[in-house]
This record gives sequence, structure tokens and C-alpha cells, in this order.
Amino acid sequence: MITLYGMPSSASMAPHILLREIGLPFEMILLDRATAAHKAPDYLRLNPNGRVPTLVDGDLVLFEAAAICLHLTDSHPAAGLAPAPGTAERAPFYQWLVFLTNTVQADMLVYFYPERHAEGAEAQASVKAMAEARLLERFTLLDRQLGDKAWFLGDRYSAVDPYLFMLARWTRFMGTPARSLPNLGPYLARVLARPAVKAAFEAEGLGAPYY
Repeated sequence: MITLYGMPSSASMAPHILLREIGLPFEMILLDRATAAHKAPDYLRLNPNGRVPTLVDGDLVLFEAAAICLHLTDSHPAAGLAPAPGTAERAPFYQWLVFLTNTVQADMLVYFYPERHAEGAEAQASVKAMAEARLLERFTLLDRQLGDKAWFLGDRYSAVDPYLFMLARWTRFMGTPARSLPNLGPYLARVLARPAVKAAFEAEGLGAPYY
């Protein structure tokens, strides 16, 4: 049995959705942020970073959301959630997944935790504003790249889509949320309409606004 440790509306959302897309039996353990369950000794033995998500699959213990997504797509190729390794189609899959986790998600962490990057309310407000401006640039780029395609990589839904959806959801209260961009708006509605995504939202107890 696979176990996924996470928190509602956190970086565990993308792997949570993928598990449901693949149709694997799994247990979802939602940690309580209020009690700092992600810093408890038992959890730190699984993930010494004290962050979510963490996936336990038999003897395998894996953290980092993108790594978990890659593991799930590669260990269940029949689900068709990633181009085959070694193919030309695989290269942009790597590119955009890494862009999302390494560039977009990194700026998200600055936006949500400015106190880690500056001291004092004024400096932190400046850090937050600059991160939000960068995020608008990132999502504008993603909007252009998406264009009129059904899914981010083309006609086939892939692990990039729930990952992008997860990050776009985090912009919902920003000045210019991702949903307001011309291509991302309809695209996010298409992702939300998928049964696996709806089931993940229900399991995490999440309601509107969804993104």
C-alpha cells in the first residue's frame, strides 16, 4: 500500500491527483499544520526537511513533489501521464516540470514566506511584492506557452498539468491570479473538471475558490 503524507492545498496536491489519475490504492495522511505535525520526530525520520509531501511505497521513502510525480509516472507507464523516457517528447516534459518546481514554486515560497528573506515589515512587504511581480511574469509566460492547446504539452494530459494547476491555485488571492489570464483561465477549468482532481479536492476538504 502506498502512503502519501501531505497537507490540504499544499505541494502534496500534484502527487495526490496523480495517484487518483493512475487509480492506485493508497492512503492519504493529512498532517496538521497547526500542531506542526510535519516537524514531529516520526515524520522527520521519513523526511528530514520537515516538509510535505512524502511518499512511502514499500521500502521506498521519497520526498520532493516533482520527484514523486516522476516516480509515479515512470513506475506506471500504462497510465500515459508522461512521454516515454528517451523520446523527443520527453524533453519538454522534463523542461516544464523542472521550470514549475525550480522557478515558479521557488518564487511562491518567497511570496508566502518573506520573513525568511528579509527582516522588518517594510522589507518583507517589498520582498513579497517583488515575488508577486516575478510570478506574474512566470504565469504570463506559461499562458503564452499553453496557447490554445487542450493540455500544457499538447493533446495529452500529463503530470505537468496537475503540477501547474497546483501552483496556479496558489495565486487565487493575488492581484492578478492565474485564472485571469486568457489561456490559463479556461485551461484551469478543464483540469478541475477531471474526476481525479475533483476527488482530490473533496478528500482534502477544499472548496471554492478552487483556483
